[in-house]
Amino acid sequence: MAIVHASPAIGAGFAEYTAEMESGGRLGPVSTQRFVYVLNGTVTVTVSGADHCLGVGGFAYLPQGVNHSVVAGSDARVEVFEKGYIPVAGEAASEALFGSEADVVSQPLMGDPALQVRSLLPDSVAFDFAVNTMEYQPGAALAMVEMHVMEHGLLMLEGGGIYRLADRWYPVTAGDFIWMAPYCPQWFGALGKTPAKYLIYKDVNRSPLD
Repeated sequence: MAIVHASPAIGAGFAEYTAEMESGGRLGPVSTQRFVYVLNGTVTVTVSGADHCLGVGGFAYLPQGVNHSVVAGSDARVEVFEKGYIPVAGEAASEALFGSEADVVSQPLMGDPALQVRSLLPDSVAFDFAVNTMEYQPGAALAMVEMHVMEHGLLMLEGGGIYRLADRWYPVTAGDFIWMAPYCPQWFGALGKTPAKYLIYKDVNRSPLD
């Protein structure tokens, strides 16, 4: 079952959904590039005959046009991003990529050790979107109200806090989803006694005219 959070039908330039999979279930084929992040359970991603077993926090980037399968090895939930690829002249598209969030070195955002970012995709022009996790210690917050040319898709993974969107304020907790259109003012602060963490998508490395 696919729980669709964002798609071109609401003006988004990508699709994001949570796939709830029974053991042996599989994602359908797609004509775009695809990124999957395992929320619960295990899945096996097969590309060119090679199997890659992903547990919680495991992820895979699957380029547009690459034949692949994503099959649940147990009851599983995965977050899925799909987007048509925008090529850049003289730049080769990336090959398939696999990893685990736990193996990605975190970096403090703007030097704040209470706010850690893990970039799940390389910082390369080959990629036209980014997927990160951001973890806030209790009481940590963004240093400013941000506004970007990029759009965002955000899934709360742990904890909670307050999100400012434009001139309104929203309490958020694990399981909540936010789609932020380009130029939407945004800010987040973590509340409670445990860290807050979210998975966030944004388009990058391309002209806004593309």
